[in-house]
Amino acid sequence: MLTVYCWLLCLYPRSYRHHFGEEMTFVFRDARSSLSPALAAQLSFYRREFCGLLSGALRARFDRLFGPAVWRFHMQPQFRFPRSTVLLMLVILAGVVLTIAEATSVAGDTLGSGWRTLVFLLVFMLLSMGTAAAVGWRILHTRRRSGIHRMENVQS
Repeated sequence: MLTVYCWLLCLYPRSYRHHFGEEMTFVFRDARSSLSPALAAQLSFYRREFCGLLSGALRARFDRLFGPAVWRFHMQPQFRFPRSTVLLMLVILAGVVLTIAEATSVAGDTLGSGWRTLVFLLVFMLLSMGTAAAVGWRILHTRRRSGIHRMENVQS
């Protein structure tokens, strides 16, 4: 089965095989050596490994053709939202709330002061979060525990 696994590694792009092929073969050989002798466990292992190898090869080929951002649906550790995203989401939420309020005023104010309470609650939550963030930043800054202060002590 190791021979079949090595042949299936040829489905990956050459650069991928060059970087990871030996390690993948070693891990497969190591995992296979710790298998239980039960036939069901062996069949499950080989099915899982070969399906993973085929899907990984397909994913690597698509990554080469279209780039990794098109194919990957899971969160990647190097991907982060910019800080402005939170502000833009709040602006969009405020726009939606104001649009709904305008629509109810045109169609007749059936909800009454509920919208005013909702807007007040959203503004209160925004101010509370801002205050908590400012207090937290001030505490970290005063105790010199922020990332900037920790980086000052690093010797290169």
